[in-house]
Amino acid sequence: MSSIRVVLIEDHDLTRMGMKIALQQQVDLVFVGEAATGAEGVSMVNSQQPDVAIVDLGLPDMDGVEVTRQIKAAATEAGRATKVLILTLTDSQETVLAAFAAGADSYCIKDISSENLVQALKLTAEGNSWIDPAIASIVLQQVRRREATVEIDAAEADYKQVLQATPLTERELEVLSEIVNGNSNAEIAERLYITVGTVKTHVRNILNKLCADDRTQAAVRALRAGLVK
Repeated sequence: MSSIRVVLIEDHDLTRMGMKIALQQQVDLVFVGEAATGAEGVSMVNSQQPDVAIVDLGLPDMDGVEVTRQIKAAATEAGRATKVLILTLTDSQETVLAAFAAGADSYCIKDISSENLVQALKLTAEGNSWIDPAIASIVLQQVRRREATVEIDAAEADYKQVLQATPLTERELEVLSEIVNGNSNAEIAERLYITVGTVKTHVRNILNKLCADDRTQAAVRALRAGLVK
């Protein structure tokens, strides 16, 4: 895909400067603007129309949840597909669910490495989600409890029919269970005594069989279908 245009909304000067430098070093990312307040950030996103806006939750004038809501509302009205990646220190259940309810596409904790942040931006720009394992567990707990705080699409009838025709193998079910628990490919490989390459193959097969776009969607559908507990 073409270069990903990014806007950063972060009030802490040193953090913003460090992230800006890290992003500017990436050849496939274009850093198009920065803001230190929510109002400035919303205005910046509306004028620059980036592919992804990185939004800190602890902004001085309005919280990142409201910033996300305004960015998404403006993008929908203008027919744009601006994505929002939340970057914050907090992983409280209330904050996580509020961010997703406002339209956030990805959620990262600030101790994320530069390499993983770049990967998160790329996945988010492509229409997928990067969700920290601790955050994923919160979302999946909500699915288990069937609460409606965050709206998560129910599994379509079509993928159930596909699953009946091509059921998951015993090993794929084991890998799927590890995905639901929020484990990375490396962690799954270690726990199941297989290579990372083998894990990736199983994950790819699982996504195909569940007609899922990413790991989080696969986990949600597995829980809906009762494939894992």
